[in-house]
Amino acid sequence: AGRGDTGLGFPAAGYDSDQPPVAAADVVFDKGEISQLVTEQVGGSALFASRFRECAARALLLPRRSPGKRTPLWQQRQRASQLLQVASEFGSFPIVLEAVRECLQDVFDVPGLTELMGDLEARRVRLVEVTTQEPSPFARSLLFGYVAQFLYEGDSPLAERRAAALSLDSHLLAELLGQAELRELLDADVLGELERELQWLTDDRKIKDVEGVADLLRVLGPLTDAELAERGAEAAWATELETSRRALRVRIGGAAHWAAVEDAGRLRDALGTALPVGVPEAFTEPVKDPLGDLLARYARTHGPFTSTQAANRFGLGVAVTDGALQRLAASGRVVQGEFHPAGIGQEWCDATVLRRLRRRSLAALRQELEPVPPAALAGFLPQWQHLGDNSLRGIDGLARAIEQLQGAPVPASALEKLILPSRVAGYTPAMLDELTTTGEVVWAGAGALPGKDGWLSVYLADSAPLLLPPPHPLEETALHESVLTALSGGYGLFFRQIADQVRATTHPDCTDPQLADALWDLVWSGRLTNDTLAPLRSLLGSGRTAGSTAHRARRNVPRGRYGSLTAAARPTSRTGPPTVSGRWSRLPSAEPEPTHRAHALARTLLDRHGVVTRGAVQAEGVEGGFSAVYRVLAAFEDSGQARRGYVVEGLGAAQFAMDGAVDRLRAASTARDRADPGSAPRALVLAAADPANAYGAALPWPESPDGAGHKPGRKAGALVVLVDGELTLYMERGGKSLLAWPTDPADPALHAAAQALASAARAGTLGTVTVERTNGVSSLTSPLGKTLEAAGFLATPRGLRLRA
Repeated sequence: AGRGDTGLGFPAAGYDSDQPPVAAADVVFDKGEISQLVTEQVGGSALFASRFRECAARALLLPRRSPGKRTPLWQQRQRASQLLQVASEFGSFPIVLEAVRECLQDVFDVPGLTELMGDLEARRVRLVEVTTQEPSPFARSLLFGYVAQFLYEGDSPLAERRAAALSLDSHLLAELLGQAELRELLDADVLGELERELQWLTDDRKIKDVEGVADLLRVLGPLTDAELAERGAEAAWATELETSRRALRVRIGGAAHWAAVEDAGRLRDALGTALPVGVPEAFTEPVKDPLGDLLARYARTHGPFTSTQAANRFGLGVAVTDGALQRLAASGRVVQGEFHPAGIGQEWCDATVLRRLRRRSLAALRQELEPVPPAALAGFLPQWQHLGDNSLRGIDGLARAIEQLQGAPVPASALEKLILPSRVAGYTPAMLDELTTTGEVVWAGAGALPGKDGWLSVYLADSAPLLLPPPHPLEETALHESVLTALSGGYGLFFRQIADQVRATTHPDCTDPQLADALWDLVWSGRLTNDTLAPLRSLLGSGRTAGSTAHRARRNVPRGRYGSLTAAARPTSRTGPPTVSGRWSRLPSAEPEPTHRAHALARTLLDRHGVVTRGAVQAEGVEGGFSAVYRVLAAFEDSGQARRGYVVEGLGAAQFAMDGAVDRLRAASTARDRADPGSAPRALVLAAADPANAYGAALPWPESPDGAGHKPGRKAGALVVLVDGELTLYMERGGKSLLAWPTDPADPALHAAAQALASAARAGTLGTVTVERTNGVSSLTSPLGKTLEAAGFLATPRGLRLRA
């Protein structure tokens, strides 16, 4: 740091040395002390004097002598200075407190400074000293205001009064600044442990001999026989010290105590204690503040205490004790405030003890803030999204589940088989139809898949304009345009009404199958929706191949795309094929304001994931990727709606989380670490593309087991089985291939995963499952085959099969 700048924007004024100042020593402070230091120093500044004058003028405490004339500025400063001399003696004077608040909050960013000091301590911010030829822009602005500082220099109190310029009521000032009391920040367990150390009650401080008793009496002060025994001392040891005139028996507060002979004069002068005959004269000489010495030692050896507790200890009146403690507080030896987590009202604490307590509480808090392992996130996500806890029930529970899922593309085939039933207890398709037919929920296609499946998203109707993505690219034909034109009125139409309009305008020869194909093309591209999911269920249950005009044959019976007969042989119906039933309409128009859309998207991601990471956003295919929501999440952090930090290990620092989610995630991680090794593992079957599955999204897929010919992915029809957050099984659609990460057949996690997979198959959720290959080898000869057979799978020529 050179003459003009310290490198951090602070002018290096006041140094007469040829050597530059050391920035680390001059601008780095303890995070827990910086706020108090600024508060103590601001009262002697010219800034405070000018702010006090303005506050006093607003409060009409500086009335004009002549209402029709302005008061000269020098006269206002003089009268404000006189008012400050009187007001500074009263700690609760409101104008003084308001002036301090303006300085600390409106002028100085003290919370930001405290955070910076914390970042420096935690090594999140690095301090670099540089030498510049001229001041930085920040320092230049300070130098520019140097003349203004001299202008108000006379407003500040005189030098001999600056040390005691202000007597602030710290409690009222904290309320005014909106600061939390320390009792809300200190850890009760840490406080209990520190008090035991200060009182020599820990195992490593047990008294072992006579010299230990002598040291104990000097450090802790007078103690009773019971208190000595509690610390491991034998009764004969104190008697031996009395015989050698190194300790004496005294009565304090009506009880017998042992005291070190060095305390004889203090006990006599402070408490009026009668001393035994024979105390050497050197130990009875008067001291400057005997009561202050006793109370200071009491404070050094205790945690936060009240005046009543100290008075009871020494058999004194509360007023006498409180006055002595006030004198100690004036000299900075003790601090008054609200400290004990279970306390009520004002307390006292030794300044050094309080510093140790804050640092230990911070260390305990930092230990809790350590990033959790990735498996903890995988176990937390299903809990956060209400999987398997039966907390969501009925229509309201389904609406809450959809609120968390809205905007996330999921396989249509898994929506009502795995995703919604795992979240809502007693789910039935009629529940979802009730929400869609009443207009409370909207569903939209998000891309077709090979076969008869497709990607699907659900939305609450109020949020759909904010969250609907742009439509997917589609090679629009004249038929597609005709269908969109028929639905351009903003209302819903049945299939037959659409067909009549299309045939009456542009395509008189259009057949029902052709029109149905066009409708589903528009659905999967994200342009149309229906007021029920009945046509989607019919489509998934039919033999139709999405995006293909080929017909499938089954058992040599001609089969059309939408029924058991071909389109030519099927009787005509005024309602149309089952795969196009219900009322069709265009999706609502997207919100034109991009800021509103980005805000809604970021809030939905936080609600769905709890902890938003780059991988989770990319897995959902959000337009613009993680950078599209990063700025909004950063703004949420500034406004206190989200917290950025290193929450999950190995996922980078760009993690944004809700406060409640962080607490639950860490609680889940702690419970997982403390779980009884003999307890039964908890297995959960999920669709691989379920937003509650962290693998392949927030977390990378683990390496494929030896011999496996392919890697897992978030594919339609694929399943994962998680055991206590660890990925244990991955199964392709229908079970053709199975990957198992515990390769030991005796692993309890593997048995739990196989049982969960078999239970899901028996319940009809998965249909018939035939596992042909396990970890790249035939399941009939695989070491893991025995585990599957134990779960209920039966050997067949094709592999291990389990029917619903």
